[in-house]
Amino acid sequence: GICLVIQIVSGILLATHYIPDIKYAFNSVQFIMRDAPEGWLIRYIHANGASMFFIIVYSHICRGLYYGSFMKPRQWIWSSGVLLLLLMMGTAFTGYVLPWGQMSFWGATVITSMVTVIPIAGSYIAEWLWGGYVIKEPTIRRFFVVHYLLPFIILGVTILHLALLHKEGSNNPIGSDFNGDILPFYPYFAVKDLFAFACFLFCFCFFVLYYPNYLNHPDNLKRADPLKTPAHIVPE
Repeated sequence: GICLVIQIVSGILLATHYIPDIKYAFNSVQFIMRDAPEGWLIRYIHANGASMFFIIVYSHICRGLYYGSFMKPRQWIWSSGVLLLLLMMGTAFTGYVLPWGQMSFWGATVITSMVTVIPIAGSYIAEWLWGGYVIKEPTIRRFFVVHYLLPFIILGVTILHLALLHKEGSNNPIGSDFNGDILPFYPYFAVKDLFAFACFLFCFCFFVLYYPNYLNHPDNLKRADPLKTPAHIVPE
């Protein structure tokens, strides 16, 4: 929840300076980094916050798998969680395209081209995603709209996820639903959550303030060039 709030707030602030146009997208990101008040910090919070969000979600998924949370009576909680993961992946992909660096352009090219393998309808789906026959102006505008919209859909599905969770309750390592001998939330779980938040905040600030580009790709610091494929993705 904290990660989602961080991403929504920082994303709204970034959107006030970003221009969804292939001629100006890269320059608008540079403006955010160099000239916008505290823009560099907001962008690094948003970029590294996305990575931390996925790390936490994958840890949560591993916990659910270990505890068997995908089985009755919690199958709908699990299904809503899977939907959240798919929405997050869509949000991350469309967001990665927006800076319009080399990896942004070629990532969009490679991944959206994968739908062309679908028989009959594949090429039509690709053209619908691109807004034309190639990745151009309509593509980045569509991706920006989708990237801005999806976090609010994620917020709604998260509320549904929590509502389903409170209906059945959290799982535990032995899969027992017996409530006759349970620990109070305070201080045991409150301290546990505060400790987890402190660990998260330390790791998050470490990357944002000391290694902000460690989880990024160097090629994405270059302007998108459709005529030059990044060396590490050139077919052998």
